[in-house]
Amino acid sequence: VQLVESGGGLVQAGGSLRLSCVVSGDSVYSNTMGWYRQAPGKQRELVATITSGGTNYADSVKGRFTISRDNAKNTVYLQMNTLKPEDTAVYYCRFTSWYDTWGQGTQVTVSS
Repeated sequence: VQLVESGGGLVQAGGSLRLSCVVSGDSVYSNTMGWYRQAPGKQRELVATITSGGTNYADSVKGRFTISRDNAKNTVYLQMNTLKPEDTAVYYCRFTSWYDTWGQGTQVTVSS
């Protein structure tokens, strides 16, 4: 399976971005898809996941971020609203089945 992320960029605090993760080689519906992020000098952390059973969010993004998927496009999205400078990080898409695959990452920078 291959994952290709896009949608990162530079945005002012309070702004919005939508990240996309296009998956080829397997289904986004029947497996676990997640967004993670890694800020400089910090460990990679969970942002949100989506499965056939529902969604899960880190406390720090609840109410601001929304993970969703388009099964027809085999794509997972992360809508990020009310962005804060502390959201600045490289954001990674992750596919989990009986194997694990990560995307290459996309940089999100939020200026104050």
